[in-house]
Amino acid sequence: MKLVLTEFVTLDGVYQGPGSPTEDTSDGFTRGGWLVPYMDEVFVRRAAEWLRSADGLVLGRRTYEAFARDWPAITDPDDPFTELMNSLPKYVVSTSLGEGGWGPVTVLRSLGAVAELKGRPGSELQVHGSGRLGQALFGAGLIDGVRLVVAPTVVGAGRRLFDGSGETAGLRLTQHEATPGGLLLLEYEAVGAAPVGEYDGVASLI
Repeated sequence: MKLVLTEFVTLDGVYQGPGSPTEDTSDGFTRGGWLVPYMDEVFVRRAAEWLRSADGLVLGRRTYEAFARDWPAITDPDDPFTELMNSLPKYVVSTSLGEGGWGPVTVLRSLGAVAELKGRPGSELQVHGSGRLGQALFGAGLIDGVRLVVAPTVVGAGRRLFDGSGETAGLRLTQHEATPGGLLLLEYEAVGAAPVGEYDGVASLI
């Protein structure tokens, strides 16, 4: 199976608390809810399509516990995400989580277990939220694709998806779309180490 990292980020790379000011206030973060003003039907439709392609969710403990608190409480029958979020298999990468109560759930104790999981038959595993886990998986070369929903805002604080502590990585843009609300929906394929070059004038581009 492919492993795809799906993240909502600001222009300055923050992924923390996109849905509500109280969603994730860890480390004193007070600027949550930054995605909500830009959400529209195109975004919801595309995000639902992405989720329907998942065979399972790979989550860090913090994200799993937040999702386990929030998703079972959503009762709107027309919500396009709730049934899938509650029913898809969850794989939580954690050395400290015991038995999760929001299932079906399997606790994976190492990145090696994620690599083994990828070897099973299926189409796609998706990492949602879980930015720190996403960074670790990226650094281990386990991420096959990245989907970013980029909000046209700078929040200036919060946890950033790529914080400058990892290895270089190359990505190839495979899909892109701008929504009426101003979101950029970007899909990338991982292609190994980041390519480098040297600019020596216009002649080098011809």
